[in-house]
Amino acid sequence: MSTEFDDAMITTTAADMPEKFFDRFMFNLHPDDGTSPSLVLGAGAYPPRDVADGFVVLSTPTEQRNLRFSTELSATDGASVGPLRWETVEDNKVWRLVLGANRTGLELDLTWRARAPYWLGSVDVENADGNTTSFDHLFQPGRYEGTLTLDGESQSVAGWYGVRDRSRGVRTMSGGQGLHVWYQAQFPDRAIGFLLVEDREGGRILLEGAVMHEDGEVDDVTDVVHDLVFTDDNDLVSGTVQVTTAAGRTYRVDADATGGGGYMAGGGYGGHHGKVRGRDHEEYDVYPLDGSVNAKTLDSALTDRSSTFTWDGQTGYGIFEYALTRSSSYQYQPTLDPTTAEA
Repeated sequence: MSTEFDDAMITTTAADMPEKFFDRFMFNLHPDDGTSPSLVLGAGAYPPRDVADGFVVLSTPTEQRNLRFSTELSATDGASVGPLRWETVEDNKVWRLVLGANRTGLELDLTWRARAPYWLGSVDVENADGNTTSFDHLFQPGRYEGTLTLDGESQSVAGWYGVRDRSRGVRTMSGGQGLHVWYQAQFPDRAIGFLLVEDREGGRILLEGAVMHEDGEVDDVTDVVHDLVFTDDNDLVSGTVQVTTAAGRTYRVDADATGGGGYMAGGGYGGHHGKVRGRDHEEYDVYPLDGSVNAKTLDSALTDRSSTFTWDGQTGYGIFEYALTRSSSYQYQPTLDPTTAEA
């Protein structure tokens, strides 16, 4: 397993560090049978701004509970913010995550272990406003051990799936995007992961990712086409993606995304990360999952939907992250030719 990426969070300022530099991690957690709850949590350090922040997004069948917290980075130990603590037990292999008592009613004591090598790339995009986005981006599938306690009831999470995502650098992506997909489908012996961004005319801005195998193979993704089904409120219902890899393999994967929840506005997405809020700032809210809250009513369309995937007769589980621009100039167009078949 590669150890090229230095996993420890960067929490001190260097002389040449850009003012907008960040170092963030995100983990998701969901049962390996497609049931609930689904959880996304993360934290970030912004040394030039002396900010550390984090979030918890918990989705149940009826509601989504959101906690956002921020403080001065210099007031932390560099491995905690709010109720969340983390430890890189072994770089790129083992993390420990502890979530203490908080207003969501969720507490965690977890160990995440990688089950395949990570994929690492660099996102470099020239934005419409003239600013440049440039950051390292890593994602890696794993499984959990430990305990989840929700509203006083504890359960083991042994064997639950979860992908970690690490990003480090400067991210100022703005304007011109039509479709965003961050796709993480976990199957028994491999995980299919990619990031796809298209412009409002359907042209490709960015594609990166790989199929990460438990036997150690990392097979880069070279092409992705899709046929996705959205509601009038831009909520994903289902969809098919066809992934082609450098080794010449083709994966045609169907997704059921009807589970609900995962609206990342609850985690501060939409431009709120890294803002200076002073010490011990906290926000909490609840989204009812009755249709009254959706990607069009929130300040960010980004959604991390816990989904069930089907490929080659196998069932997998994971996160289908998506966002459609709310610009009136955009209409989603599929790129998958329905007459093509899996190789």
